Amino acid sequence: MKVQEGSGLGRNYKDLWEHIEALDQAGLLYRIDKPVNKDTEMHPLVRWQFRGGIPEAERKAFLFTNITDSKGRTYDMPVLIGGLAANPEIYRIGMGAASLDDIGPLWERALRQPVETTMVSDAPCQEIVMTGAEVQGPGKGLDALPIPISTPGYDTGPYFTAATWITKDIDSHVQNMGVYRGNLKAPDRLAVMMQISSSAGGYHHWKGYQARGEKMPVCIILGCPPVVEYTGPQKVKLGVDELTVAGGLAGGPINIVKARTVDLYVPAEAQVVVEGYIDPEYLEPEGPFGESHGYVAVEEYNFTMDVTAVTRRRKPVISSIISQVTPSESSVIKRVAYEPMFLSHLRDTLGIRGVTKVSLHEPLTNLRRFVSVTVDRNTPKTEIWRALTGISAYQPAVGKYCIAINDDIDPNNADALLWAMCYRANPVKDIQIVDYRGRGHGPILKESEDESTMLIDATLKYDLPPVALPKKEFMERAKELWEELDLPPLTPEPPWHGYSLGDWNDKWDAMAQRATDGDYLINGERTAQLKRKLEDPQVQIRDVMGNDIVGDE
Repeated sequence: MKVQEGSGLGRNYKDLWEHIEALDQAGLLYRIDKPVNKDTEMHPLVRWQFRGGIPEAERKAFLFTNITDSKGRTYDMPVLIGGLAANPEIYRIGMGAASLDDIGPLWERALRQPVETTMVSDAPCQEIVMTGAEVQGPGKGLDALPIPISTPGYDTGPYFTAATWITKDIDSHVQNMGVYRGNLKAPDRLAVMMQISSSAGGYHHWKGYQARGEKMPVCIILGCPPVVEYTGPQKVKLGVDELTVAGGLAGGPINIVKARTVDLYVPAEAQVVVEGYIDPEYLEPEGPFGESHGYVAVEEYNFTMDVTAVTRRRKPVISSIISQVTPSESSVIKRVAYEPMFLSHLRDTLGIRGVTKVSLHEPLTNLRRFVSVTVDRNTPKTEIWRALTGISAYQPAVGKYCIAINDDIDPNNADALLWAMCYRANPVKDIQIVDYRGRGHGPILKESEDESTMLIDATLKYDLPPVALPKKEFMERAKELWEELDLPPLTPEPPWHGYSLGDWNDKWDAMAQRATDGDYLINGERTAQLKRKLEDPQVQIRDVMGNDIVGDE
């Protein structure tokens, strides 16, 4: 690991306590001083702001300061939930970005220009060090931490959800940092699920230690500085230390310190660090646990870790993430970062013309399965299909269903997406199914070893008549009238006014204008001149008269 010596003064990033203060100043923090049971009440309480119809912008972070458990114990450490990404604005503050539009460029810079870490000798995360008997027995070690139960009624114990796990390659010694679920088993033991994936560094590292029969050193970071925490879920290519990417994100080096009992380096401003070793041979049953894909992951064998030390600040705060059924905090963390990265991949890496937006569908589907690509109206068909295949191949877990749409379709509105599919796509021509896709993260479809990918071109292929809603100016005036009448507040849902899709002409526009001016009788005089003898009705006028429709305007 390359590091540079330094004092660590003048860091370019906030630690978690400083981030909490920034949220408080922005009006995005609830301080809960009432006693709350971490085993039965804490996560369900915060869950309501994701399942209770509260608009995304109104979701906030919760800081619990008076924590109990089902045994009647109390804890002197507060717990933060929703403090990383209850909504995109909280994420923006944690990133130190001036606006949401700056987040994509910040990630592009971080991945392109990582910054080497700085070694410090005096680290806040090691103000208190506990080893040996200090981490063994009830009420000690992991059992002393106020770790909530995420899905009461299904989870089999408290889980680390916002923890970043640091491991290193047995040969290159390059560290990796990932976010994995950690099931507390004993004061000095826990189980962890490090997903089998082509991009999961922790799993690949373990395979190296397994081959040599050596225990794998590991550190669990609780309460990272936000820029470090946000880097953990990113899909950084293997062989790149995520702490250097976090430095690129911050625009300056991340301070690190060597762990006390294992040969790893950890963020100096962490709140709590759990050190130990993962067994290279024996696996332990872990779960059930409510997973980020929205279903309960049933009990399975996963890695087992023995704790050798717990180090922490004198006054730490524990961070926990709302995950499981989306929208959730974990899905916001991914969506805000992934969407601009995917767009950059299509436009800058693949050079696809006409792509303006990539949207990962969040509610219930958890971002990975349904992806929308917005393209300009005049984008060639070849580019549309390049975009669909490019997005489906970018990450193994993302893009089971990929749909191309135009900018009049709201990708975050499932009804609008179905509308586009119904009227702008011909299944026999505009849908392709590609076999041999990995199962990804979620319940297993047992009838086949692999899944598949569906690509849908739901863009406009030719002109269509206008959307059948009043023109914008009439809807805007009606909205003013609505508000004058003191009717319930409106939340406009696109499309909320009519607009042309190309199949419209000046003559019809003039007729509509006469109607709103009260002169519809003139239109009747016009059509009276155009009567024809025909065998059947419902014949378009242009099929009889041609596109140059006669009549006085």
